[in-house]
Amino acid sequence: MSEDLLKQIADCIQRGKVNAASPYPPDMKGEDGADELTRKALDDGVPPNDILEKALMIGMGNVGHLFSENKVFVPDLLMAAKAMSAAMAHLEPFFSSGEAKHRGVFVIGTVQGDLHDIGKNLVCMVMEGGGWKVIDLGVDVSPEKFVEAVKKNPGCVVGLSALLTTTMVNMEKTVTMLREADPAIRVIVGGAPLTQEFADKIGADAYSPDPQGALDFLAQSA
Repeated sequence: MSEDLLKQIADCIQRGKVNAASPYPPDMKGEDGADELTRKALDDGVPPNDILEKALMIGMGNVGHLFSENKVFVPDLLMAAKAMSAAMAHLEPFFSSGEAKHRGVFVIGTVQGDLHDIGKNLVCMVMEGGGWKVIDLGVDVSPEKFVEAVKKNPGCVVGLSALLTTTMVNMEKTVTMLREADPAIRVIVGGAPLTQEFADKIGADAYSPDPQGALDFLAQSA
């Protein structure tokens, strides 16, 4: 019974069905969404970690891969994230109490001099859906601010975003300062002008061409 419920929640996340009142998607109009089904699962005694790993992470993972393959688009990913947020609201008390656990802490920001945030925000959504606690430092983030966040969150992973070629030099400076602060830190970089070659040159651990790539790298390197 709980397996069916978890599959239903995963489907709601993937298709962006937030709650019964939501008219989206049209073929699910009037049906319970991620909000109601997550509450029902908890009421039925389904462990919070099972809901996270067997429903939310599955649903967001599916839509993330479809996005990588250009089979769904930004609005679909945004609706999926909205459904996931509705479900996560029910799980938050269990994270606070320790009954449910995040996979780790992911610190992300757009590097100094760059004010673009759409790509970064999409990565945040996918990472949260993948079970990570996300600390979003925002845009135009100095290397010092990244270092400060890493010191406050030992063992975290850092994501650096840049959309302007002129700010790529700040990404390199940030990686250098992060390595000086913590030689073991894992750094993932992404953004339109970046390449794997550039990521290798500046000493990043991974280059992600799309939001799902960051999550996949961490899953493979866990």
